[in-house]
Amino acid sequence: MSDMTPQINIDKLWKVFGEHPERALDDLCQSMDAEELNARTGLKAAVRDVTLSISSGEIFVVMGLSGSGKSTLLRMINGLILPTAGEVTVEGKPISQLAAAELQKLRSNKMAMVFQSFALFPQRTALENAAFGLEVAGVPRQKRLEKAREALERVGLGKDLDRLPQQLSGGMQQRVGLARALALDPPILLMDEAFSALDPLIRREMQEQLLELQAESPRTIVFISHDLDEAVRLGDRIALMKEGKVLQCGTPRELLCKPANEQVRHFFQDVDAASVITVDTVAESPACVINQAELLLQQTDQYSKAQKIACIIDENNVFKGVLQQNGEIIPAEKGPALTAETTIRDAMELVANAPYPIPVIGSDQRLIGVISPRRLLRSMILR
Repeated sequence: MSDMTPQINIDKLWKVFGEHPERALDDLCQSMDAEELNARTGLKAAVRDVTLSISSGEIFVVMGLSGSGKSTLLRMINGLILPTAGEVTVEGKPISQLAAAELQKLRSNKMAMVFQSFALFPQRTALENAAFGLEVAGVPRQKRLEKAREALERVGLGKDLDRLPQQLSGGMQQRVGLARALALDPPILLMDEAFSALDPLIRREMQEQLLELQAESPRTIVFISHDLDEAVRLGDRIALMKEGKVLQCGTPRELLCKPANEQVRHFFQDVDAASVITVDTVAESPACVINQAELLLQQTDQYSKAQKIACIIDENNVFKGVLQQNGEIIPAEKGPALTAETTIRDAMELVANAPYPIPVIGSDQRLIGVISPRRLLRSMILR
């Protein structure tokens, strides 16, 4: 997850295709929708006045239907497409102000790209394909092959180094493409519909692989997708685009629970809310809370069987355990509990089978609240 330090800034970015594209920036043209602008001027505004800030270490998903401008936006981030207006800044460096050599250095050292098409050389082995980016960057052969081998091992292809692309399945070929990017060890990874050509099962495996790699070695990932489930599964934040504009940018939960407009609401209406909403947002206050220090001064048998189940905390609200109705204490390290970021879907089985409302704990081990089967069910019904 991100440390929230901006690494990529996109400021009032436009990309217009056609003759005299600057006309699209006039007040009159800006008020037109994409269809009207094209009909009246012949111009196509692929990206319209987009402002975004992408943090270091986050998976930032840009999604929308075909023609929404998401791939054009991605290509402006690494300078493959120059903007009509606005600016992209990467690690404090405005892309438009970089000379060709500087831009090439930025691409070689700071970012790598994974495409939808595997783009592998058919005559090269998996190892040689994975080493290609390093070869272009001028890395000596032995060192680049060593880095490529390590990258292939990270994506599960350590035993397939000498196989040619035609000897690999589609999913394996895409893993080679991912390894080629990882071999460069870039702080920024740009992924353009990288998994969309794969069948659903392999696609899911690749998503899991990406999340595992991100957990091992966080980097900034800008991921383009038209698939809503994929965006929700991968994205720390999602920017939803339509006709070149960003309709809303936020966490999956924000877009689901607080849509900015009806278009966003409609787009997210089929999302499984239980897989997005986390338990910290639906937890309720415990019926009874006891301070650990006070409890130690008293005999637990003073709490009769009529006493409500109580959560035990210390003076800093750190969760220490549960006092059951029979007076028995279940320490925090032994009893069931949920971390704040657990989704409702993942919490269901534990909550349903627990003998009492499950404590919800923050990353600092402090008690946020509790969640019962009734509360869990109501959270899903009342969304």
